[in-house]
Amino acid sequence: MTDTQLAFPIDDINQQAVSLFSAGQFAEALSMVMPLLEADALPDDARADALNIAGACAFALQRPAAAEEHWRRCLRIKPGYAEVYGTLGMLLKSLGRLSAAKAMYRQLVALQPGHADARNHLGAVLHGLGYREEAEASYREALALRPDYVEAHYNRGIVLHELGRLHEAEAAFRRALPGLQDRAELHNNLGNVLMELGRLAEADDAYREALKIRPQYPEALNNLGGVLKATFRLAEAELAFRLAIAIRADYPQAHLNLGTVLADLERLPEAEAAYREAIAQRPDYAEAHYNLGAALGKLERLFEAETAYREAIRLRPDLARAHNNLGCVLRRLDRLPAAVAAFEQALSVCPDLAEAHYNLGAALAQLTQLPEAESAYRRALALRADYGDAKFGLAVLLLGMGRFEEGWRLYECRYEHPGFVHHASASMLGCPRWQGAPLAGQSLLVWQEDGLGDMIQFSRYFALLKAQGASHIAFACAPSLHRLMARVDGVDAVFDHDTARANARAYDCWTSLLSAPLHLRTRVDTIPRAVRLTAEPGLVEQWRPLLDALPPGRRIGLVWKGNPNHHNDANRSIPSLAVLAPLWSVPGVSFVSLQKGRGEDEAANPPAGQPLLDLGSRVTDFADSAAIIAQLDLVIAVDTSTVHLAASLGKPCWVMLPEKDIDWRWLHERNDSAWYPHTLRLFRRAPVEDWSMPVERVRQACVQRFAAAGRALT
Repeated sequence: MTDTQLAFPIDDINQQAVSLFSAGQFAEALSMVMPLLEADALPDDARADALNIAGACAFALQRPAAAEEHWRRCLRIKPGYAEVYGTLGMLLKSLGRLSAAKAMYRQLVALQPGHADARNHLGAVLHGLGYREEAEASYREALALRPDYVEAHYNRGIVLHELGRLHEAEAAFRRALPGLQDRAELHNNLGNVLMELGRLAEADDAYREALKIRPQYPEALNNLGGVLKATFRLAEAELAFRLAIAIRADYPQAHLNLGTVLADLERLPEAEAAYREAIAQRPDYAEAHYNLGAALGKLERLFEAETAYREAIRLRPDLARAHNNLGCVLRRLDRLPAAVAAFEQALSVCPDLAEAHYNLGAALAQLTQLPEAESAYRRALALRADYGDAKFGLAVLLLGMGRFEEGWRLYECRYEHPGFVHHASASMLGCPRWQGAPLAGQSLLVWQEDGLGDMIQFSRYFALLKAQGASHIAFACAPSLHRLMARVDGVDAVFDHDTARANARAYDCWTSLLSAPLHLRTRVDTIPRAVRLTAEPGLVEQWRPLLDALPPGRRIGLVWKGNPNHHNDANRSIPSLAVLAPLWSVPGVSFVSLQKGRGEDEAANPPAGQPLLDLGSRVTDFADSAAIIAQLDLVIAVDTSTVHLAASLGKPCWVMLPEKDIDWRWLHERNDSAWYPHTLRLFRRAPVEDWSMPVERVRQACVQRFAAAGRALT
């Protein structure tokens, strides 16, 4: 068909097709222009218009391939047809062919430099391709052409947020608000920026505004939950996450966030279930595996926690926290070299992760790699000067190495650590803490914050504090210490904690016994002599008949378990009395149980062949224990308060120490004690040994000491 054979003029046909298209009659419009596409001798402009109309109709009829073909033919005929670059760019963008769409929009911008829409669309395509800086520049160019272009402001805000330019992102979103007030996504995105800026109340308002516009908006509910969690409104946060999940059950991020709230609420089995649901929906969700590991660790399911952390690391090798937490689990599993490797891997990913430096230091200290542990602690503190755990860890390490000057100073950080009981002392007591100022004429309240053994060990400082001129020294301590400490030189009064706290304002200042070495400048070579405790004669006589009923020979007191609440009890307590059975082969000795608390049941019913006088379960306080120990020849014990009591009574005492986490007071690689040089002997358990080995060394020492039946102990 030629143009002369057409029923109507070409321009009229195109115009009628446009009218049909505008009326939504896409098929009819397409049918009208199709004859023009192949007509002979048709002017290029008319054919290009017809192809443009055909492309638009095909696109509307969801025939993208045909639409693209028509538009590309149009551009071959008329390369300067600006409108078609825009529509073809839109088609290609909808098909996900962003690079091709980018070429179309760039051509449109070249043809029409003042076309703000073209620059906005180009920005969207560049953003989709990951070219954020270029996208932001394109949006900015659109806004230079049209400052009130709210869509460009909104789109630019999204890119600025991703670029971390939060204040600019906020400004862009707020510029978009007047024209997009009813767009829920805008309020949600503004809330995200405000959340990252730490302006939580404003973020809360923004998310709630989004939910007013669209109540069934799971992303906004999830984000609102994040604000509520950050402001410790955990019950409301839980509800927000559950509502998000109710709207969209397959929302792994909301399941993950629900789990974090449940974990904060200590509902760990529910948290575990939430994390597992997030993983079921998204198996490659590294953060969910990481959080699952944290929950399992708190549930003491350490092997499962290890598996979860390793899966998180497999999915995201750059997740430094997962390496760090894996190391913590391995350390709890006593796999110290593997723990060290995990902490080092965390630091290879994130060299500035202070927690990993601290944890590395703790593991190296357990491995007695002391210089390396010190370096790790110091790196943690270089990164975070107020890192209480690292400061305390370094303090304990230095004290154990005999470097008292810096160690005592750092040890005072226990008052800065919210997790330590010491932190509450200052707020409980109504008088200033003594910082080493002259004590002449001052009344001093000494406050027990540490263990019973610590109080006995450091009671040597009472006389020294008195010598500083203190007019009156009162000691607030556990009732089990009262009768014993009332006889200590330098102590004027002994109270329980409640009584002392009620009267604290009557004192000029207060201190802890474990602060005295700092203020009195104690070094290893200037450790004061241990206080020489004495047993009350009346109590000695009270206990004498029970002890005299033993067969003739030497009497040895035993303690094989410590305080179960001590952080290292699992290492320093002997599993059962039966482990000490070899000691009963020593001739001419009888054994007396000084065991209190856990282990008393064993003392009451000792294993066959291990006759034992059970006195520990009968004592009421340390004064009773002192009266019994005064009538013994030797005390053999694990690291407990009884050790300090026996040594301070001047009684020979042999201490069996664990293979790791040995308390700092015993220093390193010594078989005597700088604190009790004449009375105490240490039997250290080597890393490759079980308890039977130090027990055997103790047995041999007993045989040597008691070889001559009448020889006195020295």
